[in-house]
Amino acid sequence: MLLIDEKESSLLTAAAMGQGKPPQVPKDEFAQNLMTTDSITQTISDSLKNMNLSDLKDVVTGENTLLRDGMRALTEMTVGFVPKLLIAILILWVGMKLAKMLKKVIVRGLDRRNAEPSLKSFLGSLVDVLLKAMIIIMAMDVVGIKATSFIALLGAMGLAIGMALQGTLQNFAGGVIILLMKPFKVGDYIECGNFKGYIQEIRIFHTMMKPFNGRVIVIPNSELSNKSLINHTKEDMIRLDVVASVAYGSDLEKVKEVLMDVVMADPLVLREPKPPVVAVSELAESSVNVAVWIWVKTEDYWTLWMRIRENIYNAFYAHNISIPFPQVDVHVSEK
Repeated sequence: MLLIDEKESSLLTAAAMGQGKPPQVPKDEFAQNLMTTDSITQTISDSLKNMNLSDLKDVVTGENTLLRDGMRALTEMTVGFVPKLLIAILILWVGMKLAKMLKKVIVRGLDRRNAEPSLKSFLGSLVDVLLKAMIIIMAMDVVGIKATSFIALLGAMGLAIGMALQGTLQNFAGGVIILLMKPFKVGDYIECGNFKGYIQEIRIFHTMMKPFNGRVIVIPNSELSNKSLINHTKEDMIRLDVVASVAYGSDLEKVKEVLMDVVMADPLVLREPKPPVVAVSELAESSVNVAVWIWVKTEDYWTLWMRIRENIYNAFYAHNISIPFPQVDVHVSEK
């Protein structure tokens, strides 16, 4: 064992300091643990001394806890929300019943107007959807769910869709007008612009027309609802106009008598309520035109239209009545 006295110890210490190194102190873990324990104990003791007895009571009994505040908020929310929820449920129940009744009323009204089945189904479904959407929005507003942004979104979407489908929506509106107002129906013979033919089918967006040549013409409903048209088969009776031309110098009384005999001999010509009329209508360049107005049932129109002209020609030929043709007289003079 090496023994060092105080004098040597001080020398060693001075030597170490001279070399720029601090002296090494041996570590004592037991002392450090003891100091840490004393610090914690002192902190707890200080906290207990400074604590108010009322605060300690609130912590123990739960009078000032987050749970109590949460229960109070839940109770207030329940008391205020449950009546609103019940009112919203009542609105939904009553509103759905009323929507169903209103849909039936609209369908019955369309039945009284003899509307097309496709139109009744479409309008009934459209009204039902719109009414239910309004009822749901009302219920949401009662509960407290603001539907303003939702309605604005639907409006923006509707505007965008409407602009994208502008022509289609016009055709749809035209189809609804046609099916409601009924300017024509399936089976009618109409004339609209350059189109003539029988109506084969009326759809929501377009109408199918079939002319005499057997082809099918598809016409957008917007044109049929916005433009003028002629319905040749709307009424039970229709007038057939025929023009018979004779040469200048013909006996007009004989011509009118022959024409009246031809008209009265045809069983399809109606005598009542309007009798046939035969009269001179025009003095043309090469002929005298005689108009024949006869009334016929709508379903017999084309039958009489095709044969009355043939009968007139045969009668003129039998009575030696001259049918003129365009001619030009040329005079040549010699100088």
